[in-house]
Amino acid sequence: MDEARSIRREVMPNGLTLITEEMKHIRSICIGIWVKTGSRDEDREWNGISHFVEHMVFKGTQHRSAEEIARQVDSIGGNIDAFTAKECVSFSMKVLDEHLPIALDVLSDLVLNPVFDGQDITRERGVILEEIKMDEDNPDYLVHEIFTQNFWKDHPLGRPILGTRDTVKRFERTPVFDFYSQRFIPGNVIITAAGNLNHQRFVELVTKHFEKMKPASNGFHSAPPKIVPKIILKNKKSLEQVQICVGVPSYPITHEKRHSSYILNTLLGGGMSSRLFQNIRERQGLAYAIYSDLNPYRDTGCLSIYAGTSRESAVKVVESVVSEFQKLKAELVSPEELQRAKDQLKGSLMLSLESSSARMSNLARQEMYFDRFYGLDELIQKIEAVTAAELQELANFFFQTENIAVTILGNLNGLRLTREQLAC
Repeated sequence: MDEARSIRREVMPNGLTLITEEMKHIRSICIGIWVKTGSRDEDREWNGISHFVEHMVFKGTQHRSAEEIARQVDSIGGNIDAFTAKECVSFSMKVLDEHLPIALDVLSDLVLNPVFDGQDITRERGVILEEIKMDEDNPDYLVHEIFTQNFWKDHPLGRPILGTRDTVKRFERTPVFDFYSQRFIPGNVIITAAGNLNHQRFVELVTKHFEKMKPASNGFHSAPPKIVPKIILKNKKSLEQVQICVGVPSYPITHEKRHSSYILNTLLGGGMSSRLFQNIRERQGLAYAIYSDLNPYRDTGCLSIYAGTSRESAVKVVESVVSEFQKLKAELVSPEELQRAKDQLKGSLMLSLESSSARMSNLARQEMYFDRFYGLDELIQKIEAVTAAELQELANFFFQTENIAVTILGNLNGLRLTREQLAC
């Protein structure tokens, strides 16, 4: 129970976890049904099947056709959404508070009673294959995908969420239904809701729909990956720009020093005042888009930098990124810059918790990765406590020459990059 945020949690007899947050000052409610396994928990031959199941539940249930689902959601002005990530699958719906019973009826029907019709599966395979082609035509997506596949080589975390052309073509009703039956079980499901709701009433509604689910637990977590920091140069002549991804291993999502790594990422490339943006875009004019990103998972993580530039400037951009690594290792961050990064991080954190949908997601993620809820005040204290010396120590731990991975994609025309050029 979180006093400041009115959070309540309970576990149903069959093992399903249920969490609510009452927000009396708004009129909306957002409900999420979260499955605690994602694409990293798939076997190689079935890569992409979590994402495929996420699509298929919208194609019709034992009680509603796909069109009836869409009509019913539209008739109450609701927004329905779903996504598949490396470590979870999520189905959510946002509605006015008065429409909670209908919303939960539709959402639970999707998750509990999909029919997986054979013809629908054939059609959806075509849709996903087009989605894969669309993503492959997007150079920003493609360079990250190549980077990830090599960074976590031969591990499920490195494989694409959508799957590949070969794996998707294999999806038939039996394997899809078997996979769904193994993963969509109470011990592997969290239901979260935030907004203008009454906890007890919500529990009653959920119980009505989900109490018949048979108890079973989740045993599908893959082993931690090994990092493979390679230099990958991939030629694609059709591209005007050269796409660059530079990355290093970082901490898992629950690591005690995670707040320092969020500040380090913010300083490095987390906004317009960040070092990478100011140096590479503003001072040198080498790239339009440049930013850094922190991707933590349950047992590993990656801090990556993306830039799009010309072939002539590609090596200069990589060397400039590495030079920023060097500076963070060698020099203490100034008090002004450190405070600016902290304020930026606190601001984005507060703004990210203003809507019912953001709160609903926050509840689910805290439940998935932590065994408790962190209030905003506590998070702000943790951020404020980070020192310049801790950041320097972290930079020396993260930015080691032998751990830097680089992927460069584009019309490379003989471009070369060596490990010596990554020395920091």
